[in-house]
Amino acid sequence: MNLQLPSAGARRLPLTRLLVMSALLLFLPTMVQTGLAQSDDSALKVAAPVTAPAAASTLDTGDTAWILVATALVLFMNIPGLALFYGGLVRTKNVLSVLMQCLALTALISIIWLSFGYSLAFDTTGMVEGTVNLNSFIGGISKSFLAGVTGDAIWGTIPEPLFFAFQMTFAIITPALIVGAFAERMKFSAMLWFSGIWLVVVYLPICHMTWGGSGGLFADWGVFDFAGGIVVHITAGAAALVACIVIGPRTGFPKSVMAPHSVTLTVVGTAMLWVGWFGFNAGSALKANGSAAMTLVATHISAAAATLTWMGIEWFKTGKPSVLGAATGAIAGLAAVTPASGFIGPLGGLGIGIASGVICFWAATSLKNKFGYDDSLDVVGVHGVGGLVGTLLAAVFAAEMFGGTQGSDYSIAGQFKVQVGAALITTIYTLIASFVILKAVDATIGLRVSEQQELSGLDLALHSEVGYNMND
Repeated sequence: MNLQLPSAGARRLPLTRLLVMSALLLFLPTMVQTGLAQSDDSALKVAAPVTAPAAASTLDTGDTAWILVATALVLFMNIPGLALFYGGLVRTKNVLSVLMQCLALTALISIIWLSFGYSLAFDTTGMVEGTVNLNSFIGGISKSFLAGVTGDAIWGTIPEPLFFAFQMTFAIITPALIVGAFAERMKFSAMLWFSGIWLVVVYLPICHMTWGGSGGLFADWGVFDFAGGIVVHITAGAAALVACIVIGPRTGFPKSVMAPHSVTLTVVGTAMLWVGWFGFNAGSALKANGSAAMTLVATHISAAAATLTWMGIEWFKTGKPSVLGAATGAIAGLAAVTPASGFIGPLGGLGIGIASGVICFWAATSLKNKFGYDDSLDVVGVHGVGGLVGTLLAAVFAAEMFGGTQGSDYSIAGQFKVQVGAALITTIYTLIASFVILKAVDATIGLRVSEQQELSGLDLALHSEVGYNMND
C-alpha cells in the first residue's frame, strides 16, 4: 500500500485505500467465527487472567495487598512514567504540553470510568457463555457510579472497589499512549474530546470482549491477552497510526531536525515504566502467588532481551549504541510480552524480547521511513507492532515445550489462529472507529493548532507557560 503523505502545507491524507481495505475486512468476524468452530477445541481450553468474579468469593488479604501495590504501580506508569518518557522526547517548547496531556487524561478517564466506563467494561448482565449477543460486545450500566458496589463487595479474592481501581489505571494509560503519535501539533481541547470518545467507542468494547468474562466474544474464543496486548497496545497503536496521518506531519517534517530535548528525562521515564510494568503484568493475575511471580520474571527477561537486541542492532548499523535506542528497546520488550506474560516462562520472555527488539526496530525506522508518516514518538512501531508481535507469539511460547502453562493437548496452530483473528478484528475496528472520531472532532472544533502556534510551541500557545525558566 503506497500512502501519499501530505506536505506541511497540505495537512490531510486521503485514507481511501485504508478504508477500502478495512471495509472489505469487516467480514472477518464471521469468517474467523466459522474457522474457530472448526478448529481443535483443545486450543480454546486455556488459562486466562482472573477478570470475572469467582462463584464463591472469599477475601484474601495477601492478594488484596499485592493488587493495592500493583494499582499504584500502574498509575505510576502514566504519571510520572509515561509523561517523563514522552516529555523528554519532544522539543523544549512542547515539554509541558505532553506532561499536561498525561495529567489531564488521568483525571478525565477516571471520571468516565466511574460514571459508566467500568460498568460497560465489566457488567456481566446478559452474558451467556457460548452465546453471541449484544452483551458479548459491551456490558450494561448497572454498575454506573459503582451502584451497588460497597467496600465489602468481592471480585474474586479482592475487594471489588480495588478491582475497579486496578482496571481504571489500564483505561487511563491506553489513550495516553496515543498522545505520542500526534505530539507537538494537536489542540489540547481536541485531544480531550478525541480521547474521551475513543475510550467509550473503542477501549470499552474491546476490554469487555476480552476481559469481561464468559460470554464475551474474545473470552469465549479463548484469546490469550493476559494484560493488554490487544486491549491496550494494539488499540493504541492502530489509533496512533490513523491519528498521525489524519492530523498530518509536524511543520518541517521530515527535513527539519526534531531531536529529543532531554534524553535524560526519557531514560528516567523508561525506568519508571519498567518497574511499573511489574504491576501491569504480574498484577493482572489478581493473585499473590507463583503465577504472578513467573509473570514478573518473564516480563523482566523480555525487557532485558529487547534492550540488548535494539542496542546491538544500532551498534552494528551505526558503530555506536544509543541511550535512546536502548530505552526504546526496553519499552518494546515490555509492550510485546504483555499479552503473553501470564502464559509463558522465562524462555518465552527471552524469545519475545528478542523478536520484539528486531521487529519493532524495523517498524520504528525502516517501515516508518518508507511510508513517511509522522508518528512523533513511535507509538505505532513500539506499542502497535510490539503488541501484535506478543499477541501472536503468545500462542507459540505458551506451549509446555517452551516452558509455558499449556499442557500436552494444547495446539499451537489452533491458538495462533485464534490470536490472529482477534488481532485483525481489533485492528480493523480501531482503525475505522478512530478515523470517524477524528473526522468528527475535526469538523466541530478542529484537530490541529495553527502553524504559528506550532512554531512558537504548545507550552506557550496553549498553556501560557514554559517548561524551563532559564532567567532566574
